[in-house]
Amino acid sequence: IFDINLREQFYSRDIVLQALEQCNILKINDEELETVTEMLDLRGGDIPGRCRDLMNRHSLEILILTCGVHGSYVFSSGDAVSFLETPKVEVADTVGAGDSFTAAFTAALLRGKPVSEAHRLAVDVSAYVCTCEGAMPVLPESLLRRLRQ
Repeated sequence: IFDINLREQFYSRDIVLQALEQCNILKINDEELETVTEMLDLRGGDIPGRCRDLMNRHSLEILILTCGVHGSYVFSSGDAVSFLETPKVEVADTVGAGDSFTAAFTAALLRGKPVSEAHRLAVDVSAYVCTCEGAMPVLPESLLRRLRQ
């Protein structure tokens, strides 16, 4: 899993390309997709097209695209795509939202859940994290139960 997390000047095209060759799942947000589109001259025009181009170029099995309040996508092998809206919550802090999304998604996949179910769980965990101060809140039992199943 490569959670791209592009920060200031701490990446280069070569580093991004090397990491893409090492992963089979990419987690990227909408701002990072714009940077990567320009960096790698992605084709496809719209968001799904650019995501599919990135997947095809680097033999990715799954590409997760988070778009903040505008929802999230999970593209998987073939033409499968899952889109979920971001739940409306009282936001206290967004720190940790992306990492909690990735962690919940990964935990669900490792438990054998289908991509669509892993996506739903990731969205729900991430939304909960946004309602809490700090990046590491204690999850409610209802979410923990879903993570364990």
